[in-house]
Amino acid sequence: MAAEIHSRPQSSRPVLLNKIEGHQDTVNAAVFIPKEDGVITVGEDRTIRVWLKRDSGQYWPSIYHTVSSPCSSMSYHHDSKRLFIGQDDGAIMEFEISEDFNKITFVKTYPAHQSRVSAIVFCPECEWVISTGHDKSVSWMCSRSGSMLGRHYFSSWASCLQFDHDTKHAFIGDFSGQITLLKLDQNTYSIITTLKGHEGSVGSLYWDPAQRLLFSGASDHSVIMWDIGGRKGRTLLLQGHHDRVQSLCYLQLTRQLVSCASDGGITVWNMDISREEAPQWLESDCCQKCEQPFFWNLKQMWDSKTIGLRQHHCRKCGKAVCGKCSSKRSTYPVMGFEFQVRVCDACYETIKEEDRTSLATFHEGKHNINHMNMDSSRGLMVTCGSDRVVKIWDMTQVTGCSLATGFSPR
Repeated sequence: MAAEIHSRPQSSRPVLLNKIEGHQDTVNAAVFIPKEDGVITVGEDRTIRVWLKRDSGQYWPSIYHTVSSPCSSMSYHHDSKRLFIGQDDGAIMEFEISEDFNKITFVKTYPAHQSRVSAIVFCPECEWVISTGHDKSVSWMCSRSGSMLGRHYFSSWASCLQFDHDTKHAFIGDFSGQITLLKLDQNTYSIITTLKGHEGSVGSLYWDPAQRLLFSGASDHSVIMWDIGGRKGRTLLLQGHHDRVQSLCYLQLTRQLVSCASDGGITVWNMDISREEAPQWLESDCCQKCEQPFFWNLKQMWDSKTIGLRQHHCRKCGKAVCGKCSSKRSTYPVMGFEFQVRVCDACYETIKEEDRTSLATFHEGKHNINHMNMDSSRGLMVTCGSDRVVKIWDMTQVTGCSLATGFSPR
């Protein structure tokens, strides 16, 4: 059952509308039912649940269905009422939900992977079920016949997936920190490129086909925006979390990015401004400011009779510097650094007070977040996690936009 939260709206904060409890283990995915006051959830307790909002304001389960293996991921297509559930044993189960959301009917099982399914995308245009798994592969299967069409293996667990339905390009993030771009065809595929930028496993991806932007979140606590459409390799680094980034959603109308982390942190990034790319870190055998040798530069250490220093990098200019020449710390939001980072003394002097103005807002979900889904038409967000709780939020105070009300700051 679910408790209704009677909370007075607070300016510029997510407002907790409902808290749904009932799962006996981690809730791995939760999605809104479009145009309905309903949510679909799946979890480690092997259950699929459809929650509908009653006249009392509380959410009650209209469907409670148990399967043979823990449910790890989900894809729901509202027009056809088709529901695809990824499981810990590697199988994907397809169901059909009735029009009144009170009955669920099993359709077929897809032998997609050898181990846990991490992400699913259903493409109704080509009738494909695309998925990634902990067997280090991405597979695409025919949803008509249930047969395997193709598979590609990676060097590590494939953890997340996005798909461009028009061009049939798939973006796959893995545990090595890489993102692979594949062009899928009926029985073949080609590798387009590999994106490298994260220092930890990629946990979430979000593809915006309109602006052709890819967003990735990882265990290194960072988010990267990849400008795929620009074709110039432009990337923007966003650092505003204290834990691994688990879920992302880009709001086209207001050009804001919402990111959620496993510690419950919710960050809303303003992407409607001109941001600067973080520089590549330069390599040098000596400090590029005072020219003192670093500790591996034995020749210069011997010649100058000095002790070698440890190498650091200025986050603003990218130069290799020693600790003495980079004693200052500063935020620099236009480059994505919402927390204080190391900058060289020269760059510190160039940063004005207005340059430190935050370009993101930070909020607390107050529970572990594994997955997030947004309904931008109603300004709603649903979060779920290992605390077995599902939370529904009103985000209109934060994003300043709801298509339902037609309100936008612009």
